[in-house]
Amino acid sequence: MNKAFTKTIQVQEDDLDDLNHVNNVRYLQWIQDIAKEHWKEKAPKAIFDTSIWVVKSHFIEYKKEALLNDVIEVKTYIDKTKGAVSIRIVEMTNAKTKELILNSKTEWVLIDASSQRPIRITDTIIDIFK
Repeated sequence: MNKAFTKTIQVQEDDLDDLNHVNNVRYLQWIQDIAKEHWKEKAPKAIFDTSIWVVKSHFIEYKKEALLNDVIEVKTYIDKTKGAVSIRIVEMTNAKTKELILNSKTEWVLIDASSQRPIRITDTIIDIFK
């Protein structure tokens, strides 16, 4: 497994749905946010400025609800890469109870910022996540 990138989020009132649980759309936003933050922190400026990741697919499995003021530990890492596709895992856990809230698998495609066409993920890019 590649090195994980983590952060914590405290659930706010705006994150909740009609059942007072975190809204599914918010979870998806957090999945995308941590992926972008991980990329931005690790990628050299030259690569960051010329490459963009776009989503090919998301798979999200919800295990437990999160409620107002819960603190969520969000962890992401790259599972594997092939060609222009990278598989990124995101896991969210309740920081207090350590219960798994959700896990997700997203297929990201690397594209060239100018041509907007897929480009092969180089060893240089693979190495920055190890």
